[in-house]
Amino acid sequence: MKGMGKMLKQAQKFQSNMAKLQEEMAEKMVEATAGGGMVKVVANGKHQILSIQIEKEVVDPEDVEMLQDLIIAAVNEALEQSQEMVSAEMNKLTGGLNIPGLM
Repeated sequence: MKGMGKMLKQAQKFQSNMAKLQEEMAEKMVEATAGGGMVKVVANGKHQILSIQIEKEVVDPEDVEMLQDLIIAAVNEALEQSQEMVSAEMNKLTGGLNIPGLM
């Protein structure tokens, strides 16, 4: 029974650390660009897009598809960076163990 109590305390501590990490990830941001910086996207560690900035020079009514492609590229890069940031922080918390279903 003594071992069970210790395991419960460890699980509670891990749960507390996870909650803290999730709060921290909501505050951390990554920035990605496309088109040489013409489109800039900022995302947080909860994989949410916080802002998109588009330079006037890249807005061409005759080539909307190019602008769409740049936005998609910047958003995908921002989300990828966000996932990598969260994975790195999770590895610190779990000691490199891959625990399915976490974040």
